[in-house]
Amino acid sequence: MMEKLVTGIFLEKFGEIPLIVRSPGRINLIGEHTDYNEGFVLPAAIDKFIYVGVSKREDDSVMLYANSFKQDYHCKLSSVAPGEEAWPNYILGIVDQLQKNEQKLGGFNLIIDGTIPPGAGLSSSAGVECATIFALNELFGLGLSTISMVKMAQLAEHEFAGVNCGIMDQFTSMFGKKDHAIKLDCQTLDFEYVPLNLNGYKIVLFNTNIKHSLASTEYNARRVQCEQGVLWVNEHEPGVRTLRDVTLSMLNSYVREKDPVIYKRCRYVVEENARVLRSSEDLKAGNLEALGKKMFQTHQGLSEDFEVSCKELDFLVDQVKDNPDILGARMIGGGFGGCTINIVKEDAIAELTERVSKAYKDSLNLELAVYIAAIEQGTELIRNKNYITAG
Repeated sequence: MMEKLVTGIFLEKFGEIPLIVRSPGRINLIGEHTDYNEGFVLPAAIDKFIYVGVSKREDDSVMLYANSFKQDYHCKLSSVAPGEEAWPNYILGIVDQLQKNEQKLGGFNLIIDGTIPPGAGLSSSAGVECATIFALNELFGLGLSTISMVKMAQLAEHEFAGVNCGIMDQFTSMFGKKDHAIKLDCQTLDFEYVPLNLNGYKIVLFNTNIKHSLASTEYNARRVQCEQGVLWVNEHEPGVRTLRDVTLSMLNSYVREKDPVIYKRCRYVVEENARVLRSSEDLKAGNLEALGKKMFQTHQGLSEDFEVSCKELDFLVDQVKDNPDILGARMIGGGFGGCTINIVKEDAIAELTERVSKAYKDSLNLELAVYIAAIEQGTELIRNKNYITAG
């Protein structure tokens, strides 16, 4: 059990039993690159977690240890700043947000470990941020609301990790509900839990084990392109603030002739928002087949119009798109690597995994990692006889 591992390491390094929080990664059934455009998404928390153990210190030091990397990081509360090493930035970004919001912190020890594969598009970064802020809120009795923690976690990623992500990842990690997806309006943050009844199917993730170097820069570039399209529409439609407010007819009138690439980017987002709303109704009706068809449409849009896929992701989707045992598949996450998500008939998983793994190795000389994802609860404090909690 990961919590026992974290506790053992914590005892060894700091000589005390920590408060432990776990925060899940997420999948997104449909609605990719719509969140930062204030659109709609349909994500769910999964049974892959980041675990954070914390305890108070008597001084103002921040003592961090990442078990996955076997690395320590130390600084003072007064000197928190982004560094060259990536993993501490997600934690320090949270400390920075808390201090900016005038929350009273003391020094603390923190150990982090987890089961979310990094770089897989399952939002391990949001898991780190949400677990950290939830743990510090408990440890220091800050009394923060869940939604305020979500917003600070998002800003931490913007300011310390340099990724201008939308709010979906942090929201899902915090608000996830077992056996439910979340229909989230990223403009208003209104949300609805939608039952996710798989009925003989499972969610299977194929990890390309690839993360191309242009992932973060191209992600930010897509955001800029979407914003430019909105500016052009806004010149004629003053009420338009984001792509959420834009229609296809507006794009045809005001963007298509100006820049065909920006037009494609914006058109994908507008069409994807519509797919999310229809997919939510599909789930309510128990119509997984209809949802699956829309997933394939989304992948085509991400590959051809938004252009955030890559040959490895496209290969994996092509391998399953005509298989009657797979209802739907697409890339998930920011793009240029990571995972595809597949809705697969349960008794076909073993054969499918063997066949696709072999094809991936034979064609691209790459190893495929496979995960079966169950839908789980959001961020929570671990409580049992082995652990103590604040107060």
